[in-house]
Amino acid sequence: MTTATRSRRRMDVARRREQLIAVALDLFSRRPPEHVSLDDIAAAAGISRPLVYHYFAGKQSLYEAVLHRAAEDLAELFAEPHQGPPGERLLGVVRRFFDVAEEPGAGYAVLLRESTDLTGRVREAAYAHLLDQLAVGEPGPRLEVALRSWVSLTETTARLWQEGQGPGIPRAELESQLVHAFVGLTAASAAHDAGMAAVLRRILENEPEDGPFVGAVSAVSTLVTL
Repeated sequence: MTTATRSRRRMDVARRREQLIAVALDLFSRRPPEHVSLDDIAAAAGISRPLVYHYFAGKQSLYEAVLHRAAEDLAELFAEPHQGPPGERLLGVVRRFFDVAEEPGAGYAVLLRESTDLTGRVREAAYAHLLDQLAVGEPGPRLEVALRSWVSLTETTARLWQEGQGPGIPRAELESQLVHAFVGLTAASAAHDAGMAAVLRRILENEPEDGPFVGAVSAVSTLVTL
């Protein structure tokens, strides 16, 4: 067997595994795992049930691969290039999160149904991406609490939206509220910590007058003066 042939076969195996993971992710997103059989997955992938065992040890092995893929996909939602105003970048993150929450076969439901450490890994990745966006190397305890609280709030809000418990609130309004909540959490901590105040000032200095972060400050100021 030539090197080129072996390489093609490895690529074929990798592609088939990816196909099976994608098909299973879609099925597990729509139905509980116990209601999805290997026969269902094989039929959806257009292959025989015995062939599934060529790529995975069984349904549990495939399900674990699906969970890892869902976790990787969700964690990447929080990655954002260091370009543009901070508020717009954060709003972009929130919009992507809602896009995935609304997508029927995105894997969001799969991951959140499970009490595994993978959900925690997604939160850790989201936290790390936020620190990177803020250019903070060693965060103080108040900043850590604020960022982790915001990640949990975003996750909960998107889950409620996906489950249809927030139909009375327009999606755009929810997204804006989450960005404003980020400012609110950091501002509350900044009132007690000079380091947090410096982080918040740096964020607002790079925000245009019509940016979402400035909008949050204006909204709070309006309420205070009522």
